[in-house]
Amino acid sequence: MKLKTELYQTQLARWPKTGRHILAQFDEESIVVYQAYTPSIAEYALSHQRFGGPFSYERMSWIKPNFLWMMFRCGWASKFNQESVLAVRLRRAGFEAILREAVHSSFVRAIYETEEKWGTALDRSDVRMQWDPDHHPSGAKVERRAIQLGLKGETLRRYGTEWIVSIEDITQFCRQQHEHVAAKRLDLLVTPKDVYALKDSSLRNRITECTG
Repeated sequence: MKLKTELYQTQLARWPKTGRHILAQFDEESIVVYQAYTPSIAEYALSHQRFGGPFSYERMSWIKPNFLWMMFRCGWASKFNQESVLAVRLRRAGFEAILREAVHSSFVRAIYETEEKWGTALDRSDVRMQWDPDHHPSGAKVERRAIQLGLKGETLRRYGTEWIVSIEDITQFCRQQHEHVAAKRLDLLVTPKDVYALKDSSLRNRITECTG
């Protein structure tokens, strides 16, 4: 597996406890996000290193940079139609283009001024952004928030065909780590490492703005 991992408890000691943060593996050129699909979609993506075949570009597709949020969502690769977990490495330029396009899923007065302007922004954007509670390996909610990004239209097409560097199947890794969680051996649990830091402070401030 190409993902760099580290003991969960080691990372937990340095992870922010509250606030909105992107806990994602990255390097100078790329960042890893996660998606969980049926085996048929995953097999096509792995063999072609892009999305196509049974994958639909006609509906919104959600990407999740935070590994533990993805594990909560897919039940550590156990939920129906989410049995195959993919680590999708995409160009940082593409990921940050997605963030610039993103519109909050709830009204934020400081950014959109009025609900009418927010609604117009939603209609015009290909990217929906949500900040949900991140999760403990057990599935319990934590105070820190995790981002998920819903893609459609041209942005989804570019994500699925242009911005991808590589796609890796990490299903067995997820299931192996879940064995430690189920046995309450969190001292043995390893997870992908790093906290993503946006260099563009204005973009960072915009996407982390609270609702209301």
